[in-house]
Amino acid sequence: MGHAHSRSSRSRRRILQYEHRTEPLLPTGQFLRRQMHHAGVAALLIGVSLGLGVLGYRYFQGLAWLDALVNASMILTGMGPVDRPENAAAKLFASAYALFSGVAFITGAGIGFAPLAHRLLHKLHLDEDAAGKPDA
Repeated sequence: MGHAHSRSSRSRRRILQYEHRTEPLLPTGQFLRRQMHHAGVAALLIGVSLGLGVLGYRYFQGLAWLDALVNASMILTGMGPVDRPENAAAKLFASAYALFSGVAFITGAGIGFAPLAHRLLHKLHLDEDAAGKPDA
């Protein structure tokens, strides 16, 4: 039982911690688990951000649920608002949500693509070392 727990703990650690450039490329199965974990975290971040936007547009601007969803989605993806804010509270919320959304969307994309980018760079580095080129 201790062995299985140890292996599970080690596997979990590999998902959360990237391998050093001197270590071999992560096996495909572990890489896919890492990618799925990151995609889940990114989706959670985007989902929570979208939910905050929907609630904010609903509360501060009094939009219907579907209209609030459209506005929050458009702001979150950087497209801009659909409905013009009518009062000071709605304008302040829309401004704060737009600033937050820019950071949240880019962060979510970074989290989602990080394992793939790391794997690509790691593979290129390993190929470079195998070709006998000196490190920069």
